[in-house]
Amino acid sequence: MGRVSGKVALITGGASGIGAGCAEALAREGAVVVITDIQDDKGRWLAEDLTRTGATALYLHHDVTSEDDWIAVVDAVDQRFGRLDILVNNAGIGIGCPSITAMTLADWRRQQAINVEGVFLGLKHGLLLMRKAGHGGSIINMSSVAGLKGAPTLAGYCATKGAVRLLTKAVALECGLAKDGVRVNSVHPGLIETPIWLGIATPDVAGVNAPPNLDAMSAFAVPLGVKGVPDDIAGGVLWLASDESRYVTGAELVIDGGLSVR
Repeated sequence: MGRVSGKVALITGGASGIGAGCAEALAREGAVVVITDIQDDKGRWLAEDLTRTGATALYLHHDVTSEDDWIAVVDAVDQRFGRLDILVNNAGIGIGCPSITAMTLADWRRQQAINVEGVFLGLKHGLLLMRKAGHGGSIINMSSVAGLKGAPTLAGYCATKGAVRLLTKAVALECGLAKDGVRVNSVHPGLIETPIWLGIATPDVAGVNAPPNLDAMSAFAVPLGVKGVPDDIAGGVLWLASDESRYVTGAELVIDGGLSVR
């Protein structure tokens, strides 16, 4: 217990899925957690639930595509806690499309705005507070196995997650040169049971759009044979957030049951 005790963590897209798993893991290990999302009811409920366990948790409404929202959220963290030690840029969406030729520009831009621009804004404003506080920090950007290898019907999503991968490496080098004590790493989940799959729907036998069958996909494609759950990713995020990973920056932490090496 206490692996991140005394640290202040900001988790975007923290109301559900992997983000919620990360918030729970960090709170359990002693961090103050600031959960941000646009799912206000779920976010408030999670913050209240964590508070009941004795953790310090706060929920803030946050559209990660809005620079004004980022400024307001980071200012709120600064005003209340005076520091930011951990930033988990987790908010993201996935939009499936049968062919790149059928993808709308609006869907392409929406994924870019949330998955790439949201991470850029988090890096920009989160890093400013980390440097101001002077305690160093750990920034963890949520990429995907789709940022390491291509996937049919997910060209737009792959493009965003590949961008997050290299953006992470570039900023890790920048922080290293600045000697600011901030480490920047990316996490690459595989087939994890989260709400993001609702946006990657395909027609079922009745012609009705439905999310993919992760159990069947995992049995076929994942060497370990099973799908992952948010806690599997949260464990890796917790390690990267803690001082146990003090010598790790610019790295890719792949948590996928072996999917990417098959």
